[in-house]
Amino acid sequence: MTGRVLRIELKRSVAPWPGIVVLGGSLAIFCLYDGLWWRGTAGWTAQWTSMALWTRSLLTFLWPLAVGTGAVYGLREPRSRMAELLTTVPRPAWRRAALPAGAMALALASGFGLLVLVGGVQVALGRTTYTPLGWLPISLVAALALVAGAVFGMGVARALPSVLTPPGLVLFFLMLTALLQQNSDETLPSSIAPNRLAQLLPVTAEPREMLLTLSGSVHLGQTLWLLGLLATGFALLSAVTRRARLLAVIPVLTGAALALLVLPAAARDTYVVDKAAAALVCDGPVCVTQANRSRLPELARRGTEALRVLHEVLGDKAPNAVREDTRLRAIADKREPSGDVVLVDFDDRLLADATGGKLTRALIAQGLAPSCYGNDDREGGGQGNVPVQSVAVSWALHDSRLQPLAERGSDAYLRTIWPDADVAWQRLTALSPAEQRSRIAELHTAGLSCAADHQLAVLAGKATR
Repeated sequence: MTGRVLRIELKRSVAPWPGIVVLGGSLAIFCLYDGLWWRGTAGWTAQWTSMALWTRSLLTFLWPLAVGTGAVYGLREPRSRMAELLTTVPRPAWRRAALPAGAMALALASGFGLLVLVGGVQVALGRTTYTPLGWLPISLVAALALVAGAVFGMGVARALPSVLTPPGLVLFFLMLTALLQQNSDETLPSSIAPNRLAQLLPVTAEPREMLLTLSGSVHLGQTLWLLGLLATGFALLSAVTRRARLLAVIPVLTGAALALLVLPAAARDTYVVDKAAAALVCDGPVCVTQANRSRLPELARRGTEALRVLHEVLGDKAPNAVREDTRLRAIADKREPSGDVVLVDFDDRLLADATGGKLTRALIAQGLAPSCYGNDDREGGGQGNVPVQSVAVSWALHDSRLQPLAERGSDAYLRTIWPDADVAWQRLTALSPAEQRSRIAELHTAGLSCAADHQLAVLAGKATR
């Protein structure tokens, strides 16, 4: 009987539409825009955890939308002017409230679940072989947030039956989201609000570091808070007396209080490194994280070749290993190059999709002239080092002419620096072999210290502009 009524509710009401909007709107954002979610090792189809975090970050607008549509749905009985008549039927108020609330919850959970399924299929068909289960709580809490928000909106609309209630709730939740939203530009995602308070918002920051995930205390605290919000919404939806409406606020206050006791006070306990994903797996002197294990066979072959070339050029000062860089950095923070190890960042434009000889050249470049700034789609600060690295690699591999590691580009800075690289190449190759080797060694030392602003001048004396 309940199943039949629920099917009628889904068929005859607007309850399915919020789920359709959640699925269609999210896929439209992901698939119609070439955004950062398609880039790097933390892209939404690159790893399971980043997929869960990206889909949950969409709650920035999905959560207020769920609350607003729930409020519109909650006004159905007041608009029909049947509320008083329905109180005369023998069925308890909570049972009458359960069906529309269940229909809305089913639609939203299905819409978000299908979104996660689309992302999950792409991750499963992708490059990664790392399959953790830690992403499941991230997505389950997101689904709970949508359901709790919608039922809360229904309850508030039932208690305050006004056409202004839905837009008022949407505006309030949008302002709340803007106030508590975290950004991922720092080493760890953080908000301007106190950390415990910010974690009451179920929206996550856009993932930037592949190895970061949410801690267990965040899952627990947010679940308690959202269950309280859900219970209050349902209590308001089924309340028929003023006293019952007043008592309905108890669950949300209790949930918030318990959550604030559980949620971490500091950002470092909120977003934590997934130790299993960060564990190193090695093939000889070449090591990558477990999360990027699928890259190890190709990197091991090319890394061994790159180390051989580096030893020919730098001798005893050459690095002895290749290792994935797992250090967390804020945007525009300097890297910490090592003289013993070639650090690999798979978000680097030179390394992201490089294979074969191109990968070997990129590794030699990073070993000879380490870049101290990220050269990825978020930062781009290392592009100026590419001409320097191109000169160094072409010299190390005895190329007859300068071979750029990347396209020369068309912006004003690159149009200026590439001609300088051509001049540096001509001047370097005109020197005696001993002087050439000396300047490459000097370039290597300058790269490790991150001190040289004009490394092309190291190769070509004072000739560069």
